[in-house]
Amino acid sequence: MQYRKNEKNGDEISALGFGAMRLPTKNGTIDKENAKKQIYYAIDHGVNFIDTAFPYHGGASESFLGEILKDGYRERVMLCTKMPSWSIKKYEDMEKYLETQLDKLQTDHIDYYLIHSLGKGSFERLKELGVLEFLEKMKKEGKIHNIGFSFHDNSDAFKGIADAYPWDACLIQYNYLDEKTQAGTEGVEYAHSQGIAVFIMEPLKGGILANVPEEAQKIWDSAPVQRSPADWALRWVLDHPEVTCVISGMGELSQVKENIQVAEETLPGSLTEDELKLYNEVKQVYRDLMKIDCTSCGYCMPCPVGVDIPSCFEIYNHKYMFKTKGTSFTYLTRLGGVFSGNESHAGLCNGCGKCVRACPQKLEIPTLLEDVSKELGGVGFQYRVKIGKAVLVPLFDAFLSISDRFSRRSRA
Repeated sequence: MQYRKNEKNGDEISALGFGAMRLPTKNGTIDKENAKKQIYYAIDHGVNFIDTAFPYHGGASESFLGEILKDGYRERVMLCTKMPSWSIKKYEDMEKYLETQLDKLQTDHIDYYLIHSLGKGSFERLKELGVLEFLEKMKKEGKIHNIGFSFHDNSDAFKGIADAYPWDACLIQYNYLDEKTQAGTEGVEYAHSQGIAVFIMEPLKGGILANVPEEAQKIWDSAPVQRSPADWALRWVLDHPEVTCVISGMGELSQVKENIQVAEETLPGSLTEDELKLYNEVKQVYRDLMKIDCTSCGYCMPCPVGVDIPSCFEIYNHKYMFKTKGTSFTYLTRLGGVFSGNESHAGLCNGCGKCVRACPQKLEIPTLLEDVSKELGGVGFQYRVKIGKAVLVPLFDAFLSISDRFSRRSRA
């Protein structure tokens, strides 16, 4: 296994990390036997970083890891989990969730503790509640060894958060289609320049890059070296010297084996010029399938009224490019600000036209935003946002609480 150093603390971290969000399931719950085999195989073959979070698998992921990482395996890995930021209403909530997570993971410390799903709005709210002071206190007490955040917002918001605290690590969505989406390449390079370890999520973009359109597969098939689409996608991320570790959610042992091999082989800067050209050709296939010809360059940003224009178009495009289900829900929760507290949906557009003047593609952005708003938002969108904030988050919290009680009983 290839290892990359976190320069801030000297940790030697496997280039591939095991993401415990997409463990194999059986009858709607974690298939414990198969998941255990996969995780043990990964650890036995050099993977030393495991990432989970409070809500993964309905709250069961952390408990499962606590069960199986006994008998010497806990000492061989660095555990990463996350504070459920949307559920934090007061300082005491931070203490409650951390203690619950330590109990579920059956450990006395968490190696990397991240604030989950940060955006500009949610970070400001949590700062006022004292989140940074809390994390510092827990670090001094030894319950947390490293402090970081996972991120879902734009590059400007990312830089603002990165500058607000001497973070040990960050977790960013990044793949060859997301070079200019959310934090993007700009964020990856900025975090690295600040000495922040860069962990990557969604290297396969939720599986989209593993199951490519037919036109894209023909391009990969033309390469002198034959690789699977997943191999190509993972290799692209690992090629970046700024990346410390790529977190991959692996649901089958064959995926674990393939990803380990890729992580062993791919050193930073190892892709050839000809191979990089193939990526550009594949990216062009995706662009040709896009409903809106947006390259996510970000020249239209920042929007004076707060619309996240690239993300609006990204979600809209996914509906048509990949027949993605649940895009309206994603639009509601992500851009409606249900969890982040930062509304950035298309319906906020006031037609000022500043974005049109800045767009290199000469897109009629306000008109396109209107299309997005009608199709993904629809009539009564603002009411659904209010309902989501008032009802969805508490229901989600209640569900996790019930799941937690069941998991506690199962361990009793």
